[in-house]
Amino acid sequence: MIMTDDFETLAGKLPPTPSSEARARALAAAMEAYDAAENSTAAQGSAMPGRPSSILNRIWSPIMNRKLLAGSALAMLIVVPAAAFLTLEMIRNDRPPEPETEVAVKVEPKPAAPAAGNGASLARSQATAKRAEKTESEASAAEADAMASQTAADTAAPSTVGEAVGFATRGRMEVMPAPAAPADILPQPDENRERFGNADANPVKSVATEPVSTFSVDVDTASYSFVRRSLMAGEMPRPDAVRIEEMVNYFPYDWPRPASAAEPFKATVTVTPTPWNADTRLMHVAIKGYEVVPAEAPKANLVFLIDVSGSMDEPDKLPLLKNAFRLLIEKLKPEDTVSIVTYAGNAGTVLEPTAVKDKAKILAAIDTLAPGGSTAGAVGIDAAYQLAERAFVKGGVNRILLATDGDFNVGPSSDEELKRRVEEKRKSGIFLSVLGFGRGNYNDALMQTIAQNGNGVATYIDTLAEAQKTLVEEAGSSLFPIAKDVKLQVEFNPAAIAEYRLIGYETRALKREDFNNDRVDAGDIGSGHSVTAIYEVTPKGSPAVLNDDLRYAAAEKPAAGAPSRANELAYLKIRYKKSDGDKSELITTPVTEANAEPSLADAPADVRFSAAVAAFGQKLAGNSALSGYSYAAIADLAAAAKGADPFGYRAEFVNLVRLAKGLSRE
Repeated sequence: MIMTDDFETLAGKLPPTPSSEARARALAAAMEAYDAAENSTAAQGSAMPGRPSSILNRIWSPIMNRKLLAGSALAMLIVVPAAAFLTLEMIRNDRPPEPETEVAVKVEPKPAAPAAGNGASLARSQATAKRAEKTESEASAAEADAMASQTAADTAAPSTVGEAVGFATRGRMEVMPAPAAPADILPQPDENRERFGNADANPVKSVATEPVSTFSVDVDTASYSFVRRSLMAGEMPRPDAVRIEEMVNYFPYDWPRPASAAEPFKATVTVTPTPWNADTRLMHVAIKGYEVVPAEAPKANLVFLIDVSGSMDEPDKLPLLKNAFRLLIEKLKPEDTVSIVTYAGNAGTVLEPTAVKDKAKILAAIDTLAPGGSTAGAVGIDAAYQLAERAFVKGGVNRILLATDGDFNVGPSSDEELKRRVEEKRKSGIFLSVLGFGRGNYNDALMQTIAQNGNGVATYIDTLAEAQKTLVEEAGSSLFPIAKDVKLQVEFNPAAIAEYRLIGYETRALKREDFNNDRVDAGDIGSGHSVTAIYEVTPKGSPAVLNDDLRYAAAEKPAAGAPSRANELAYLKIRYKKSDGDKSELITTPVTEANAEPSLADAPADVRFSAAVAAFGQKLAGNSALSGYSYAAIADLAAAAKGADPFGYRAEFVNLVRLAKGLSRE
């Protein structure tokens, strides 16, 4: 009862203000306890005997157990103001245990080793880890400050991201769950950044409204090599990676050759039934260039512009590139000159213009090439042109060979700006060709733009065998032009042909008026080069005609005294400039039934094989005109037209068609 009266008396009184000496002693004790906790070597748990408990319990227990101040007014003065708070703390520690959970150690995933050229990702990863470490350390320091006399296990911060973090509660070790790893330090999936500049397939056109077809020749072969690589890797090629004219022109054909250099090339036209449509016909237009005798080949001034950026650090890129150029060096003449410019973060000259007779020096320079850095391609092109100008050969071949995986990611790199640069240099007689390497990063659209506007050839090298074909076996056609700005124009006779469709050449289309405009650039033909174009034509009256006749079209009548052209199917015109000329010349060839074969089987093997390649390209591109024509039928047509096939290119093609059949599950 006395105790109750004392409580009631003291309840309305304020506790006495502690002296400055008491506050100083309390603060000193707290700081001493904090310093002890900070300097503790314990990583986890508590070094104190008995059950781990909170700081408030450890303050309360000696007061109650030892009864130092029991029964006195001073005891009541100290205890009563803290009673409610201490009771709540005891209740919190004595709450029912939560369900037991499996103890797991928090371990941060170890980031994968960064790929070449990804130094920025590594730096971001390290900065992320440091920020996480700092955050956990600050949180632990705040806890230590709030609970001044707790043991080191309750206050020590983890030293690194990924160290186990825990605290003791009711005899169980509870471990904080591991936070999600930052996305930029986890292994990233391979990113496919390949870019293609293909266009929609040419439509069927009515001869009554659009009787004239005009386009630039194309001798590039990059698309076929890329398609082959995709199929050999067990995947169907992307439709936009398929350019049918490049597939057809990949193969050498034995078209009739011109008799002399006075006639740069000769045209041959053959008309056959269409293998995939019995109601249409195919019109093959084939051009064969004059082949320069090696001894008569002009002196060459070549600049190798080589991409050595970090993205080239793969077996099918820089190592393959170096071997490809070694093959080309063996093909050149002793008096030819070679220079080497490399580009990565910036451009550098590895080899000044050097005569091929000093072969050891050139090969040694190639051996020193190593990958690293970003891709300042535009700077490299400028440096290459400067070297080409220094070693310029008047009347000879002056050409830059750009070897790259196609990525220009540093400096001015817009397609239009690069196009403008190579156009300007082309006028000075320095041409540019492109050799593409590798997968995943290839900018095909840009490579096509550069090659087309640099009067060069765009090829894609996926194997050393392809390097041998491009740079050794076909070096003359790739390096030595015999005609430039070659354009084709076909006018169809509406009395014989109702409709036509040009197979491929979508990116080479020209306006009708461009044909006679010598200022309009077009493709080039090299020594011994062959170019093949194929039209699918629908005869007048065929059930395959898609367009209705025009209601108000007036029937054309030949002028009085004009020669009859009723037997003509079409009229072919070819315009070209000599390699050192600026004024074009014209070649014309009428196409008549005399050019037609009664059946496909009667056509030459080259005609049948090129038809098979055209069918394959259209089918890979998803052209509905080939939906009813199977891969098996294409393979049979090609296999029957392989001919001599000394290098095995056609046999390889047949195998690719069969691979596509399996992958497509046709």
